[in-house]
Amino acid sequence: MDIAAVIVAAGRGLRAKQGGGDLPKQYRTLANQPVLQRTLRAFFEHPRISQIVAVIHDDDLPLFQNATEAYGEGSISWVKGGEMRQDSVVAGLEALQSQAPGGVLIHDGARPLVSPNLIDRVIDALEHAEAVLPALPVTDTLRRSENGMAAETVDRTNLIRAQTPQAFRFEPILAAHNAARTEGRNDFTDDAQIAQWAGLEVALVAGEPTNIKLTNTEDFEVAERMIQAGGEWRTGTGSDVHRFGDGDHVTLCGVRIDHDRSLLGHSDADVGLHALTDALLGAIGDGDIGAHFPPNDPKWSGAASDIFLADAAKRIAARGGRIANVDVTLICEQPKIGPHRDAMRERTAAILGIDVERVSVKATTTEGLGFTGRAEGIAAQASASVWLPPR
Repeated sequence: MDIAAVIVAAGRGLRAKQGGGDLPKQYRTLANQPVLQRTLRAFFEHPRISQIVAVIHDDDLPLFQNATEAYGEGSISWVKGGEMRQDSVVAGLEALQSQAPGGVLIHDGARPLVSPNLIDRVIDALEHAEAVLPALPVTDTLRRSENGMAAETVDRTNLIRAQTPQAFRFEPILAAHNAARTEGRNDFTDDAQIAQWAGLEVALVAGEPTNIKLTNTEDFEVAERMIQAGGEWRTGTGSDVHRFGDGDHVTLCGVRIDHDRSLLGHSDADVGLHALTDALLGAIGDGDIGAHFPPNDPKWSGAASDIFLADAAKRIAARGGRIANVDVTLICEQPKIGPHRDAMRERTAAILGIDVERVSVKATTTEGLGFTGRAEGIAAQASASVWLPPR
């Protein structure tokens, strides 16, 4: 069955704004990544999802484009949402009408921790059902409140907590939404309720406690801890060498230094940033600088190496990772690095978007030995520590 996904992300998320600035909750940062970017990744990387439509507020288009930049332009389509959640879901479903998928998953953009296993469960269940709802049993004692006082206990037998993604056969759920709109019904709290109202049977599958919906600031704190607990640390190393040639300056770690010769290379020959770029790419297993910026491509002739380093940082951020610290060692007799060390650290930190205290730049000589000892060129070694969330 061809399966599409509608990700509902047009809300304003007012309760989560406290402590998060003016950003709607789906664009707030969670473990170094916008919430919506993390949510979309779960479906973008799932092999059983054929297409994705995000329903967004039209004021949020720049935020959406930033959150989806890592997936490639046009890889995730979007439509404008409506006043109510039901209006937004209908907009997403109507955007899929021309493709007419066999089934559709409808998911809250503010549930970024949805797992591949849960997506599989609802899709598997949809093979034998008209609609599927993931849910968890209610385990806490439930009581009513009256005037600030505890009232009677509510029987929790057979009570469940509904989650998303909820799965539906495409045509029946679109027809159910259209019927609700025709009759002026806008009081439904989720799509499974609309499906039941329209006479569809809704099957249950097990939800997941970690599949929380981010509603308030405390939810963000819980989600952050969940992600941190499931992540891993990676270490990468890199090295590079460039020989001297005619010129009047060198560029090292993004800083221009006057010198009686220049380093030769296809780009600006910044040996420090080249080594560091390879270290970051190595930490995430994403090839090396030459794989992404081939030295035989005239496009990169004379290019500033901050382009390469920034691209490596962007690749880490796209996976929800963060750079803990980087360390560069420059190996040369000349020029002297000490007077420029702080400027190099500050420039590198600015390119990577991290605090300068997470950047180390050191220098050493080879005591007159080898090509660096003969002042024929400069070498660099670099290491990087990167944290990545669970995939």
